[in-house]
Amino acid sequence: MKKTVISIIVVLSTITAFAQAQTNAISIVSPDSAIVYKYRLYPTESSWNFIKLNTRNGQMWQVQWDTKDRNQSEAPISLTARVSTEEEVNGRFIIYPTEYMYYFVLLDQIDGRVWQVQWGTKGKDMMVVPIE
Repeated sequence: MKKTVISIIVVLSTITAFAQAQTNAISIVSPDSAIVYKYRLYPTESSWNFIKLNTRNGQMWQVQWDTKDRNQSEAPISLTARVSTEEEVNGRFIIYPTEYMYYFVLLDQIDGRVWQVQWGTKGKDMMVVPIE
């Protein structure tokens, strides 16, 4: 009887821990999964920079903020639409961070195409190239 109770406790604890980990991962990407937004902000490892993504067509900007109103800016990483206007759908594109802080991977969730995205502090550092 003791072994059964202990086994049940261990199983329930494991399930609870796994469920919490899954919930936290989802909330980072989609705070409210019932609503699909046109734009998303993705944090970078730099505390002052975010990547703004148009989830309909894959366009991206680097958004920089600061507390002194001196270094605030929004600079295009890529204004190239990855799909035609007729193919645009909210939530179609999503980006994933990589282990290198300046690189992300852009995913078209409908057709599976992927691009390597690089952001940086200078316009020449920013690029988006297909991964084939």
